[in-house]
Amino acid sequence: METLAALLPEGLGAGAALLLVVASFFTSALTAAFGVGGGVAMLALMGLFIPVAALIPVHGAVQLGSNTGRAWHQRAHVRRDIFGPFLAGSLAGAVAGAFFVVQLPDALLKLVLGLFIVAVTWTKIPGFDRLSRAGLGVGSAVTALVTMFVGATGPLLSAFFAQLMPGDRKALVATHAAGMTVQHFLKVVVFGFAGFAFAAWLPLVAVMIASGYLGTVYGSAWLEKLPEETFRRWFKVGITLLALDMIRRGLTAYL
Repeated sequence: METLAALLPEGLGAGAALLLVVASFFTSALTAAFGVGGGVAMLALMGLFIPVAALIPVHGAVQLGSNTGRAWHQRAHVRRDIFGPFLAGSLAGAVAGAFFVVQLPDALLKLVLGLFIVAVTWTKIPGFDRLSRAGLGVGSAVTALVTMFVGATGPLLSAFFAQLMPGDRKALVATHAAGMTVQHFLKVVVFGFAGFAFAAWLPLVAVMIASGYLGTVYGSAWLEKLPEETFRRWFKVGITLLALDMIRRGLTAYL
C-alpha cells in the first residue's frame, strides 16, 4: 500500500484512485456506445476527490487519452471531410482562449450553453448538414474557445456534430471522439504552458486511460448492436438531461 500511495498525488487515497480507475471504464463505455455522457460524469466524480485547481487539467488529460483511444478504435468511421475544417477551427479557438483576458461568468455560460444544446438537439437547423468548410471552421473555433472555460463541453460538440451527421451513429461517435481528442490536447498544452504540474498525476492518469480503453472496446461492441433509431432516441435523452443539469447549475448561482 505504501508503494501504491507513493505513486498517487498528495491527498488522494488508494480507495478514491481505484474508484476513479473503475469509473473510467464505465464512462468510456457509455460515450463509446451513445456518443455522450462519459466526460461529464467523470468530471462530476473527479470533483469529489481532486482539488479544484487540478480538476480541469487532470480531467483534460484523462479525457485526452480516453478520446484518443476511442478515435483510434473507431477510426474507420471518422468523417475526415468534417474533421479537417474542425481541426483548423479548433486551433484558432484554442489560441484565442489562451489570450482571452475577459473571464466570462461561469453561471451565465452554463445557462447559455444548456439552452443552446437543448435547442440544437430537438430542432433541425435548415442547411446545417450542408455547412461550408468555413462555417464548420468558425463553429469549431467557438467550441474550442468555450472548452477553455467549461470543464466538459462534450455535449456541445455532440449536438453540433449531430446536426452534421444525421442517420449515421457510428460516424457521429467516432468523429466526436476525434474532435474531443483535438480539443483536450489543446487544453492540456495550454495548461502545461501555464505551469500546471502534470507529472504528479501521470501514474493515475495512465491507469485511467488504460481502463478507459477497455471500456471503449466494450462500448463500441454495444454501439454495433444498437439500431440507429434506438441510438438517436437515447442520444437525445442523454444530451438533454446533461444540458438541463447545466441550466440548473447556472440558475442555482443566481438564486
